[in-house]
Amino acid sequence: MGTLSTHVLDTSRGAPAEGVAVQLLPLASSELLGEGVTNADGRVPAIGPERLEPGDYRLRFDTGGYFAATGAEAFYPEVVVAFSVAEGQHYHVPLLLNPFGYSTYRGS
Repeated sequence: MGTLSTHVLDTSRGAPAEGVAVQLLPLASSELLGEGVTNADGRVPAIGPERLEPGDYRLRFDTGGYFAATGAEAFYPEVVVAFSVAEGQHYHVPLLLNPFGYSTYRGS
């Protein structure tokens, strides 16, 4: 089983993205496993169950709500990142975000 955290950085501002709503769901269903909102450092330190079973999941980031709150025009109303969890590891899924693009990677 694994654990999960995330971090969102607004690269257009060069700062953490505070106030981004994030949901954790299995890849193959709409069952909500966890949710959170990024803090002042742009982080959700733990999301979902204390331990995730091995399998495929997705994080849904409400980027449209975040950019609307900051007054910025944006192209992506949400960003969905799919990933796989293996046995016994911690997973950190960062999102680098700007109004017209994003990228992600497996963090540590």
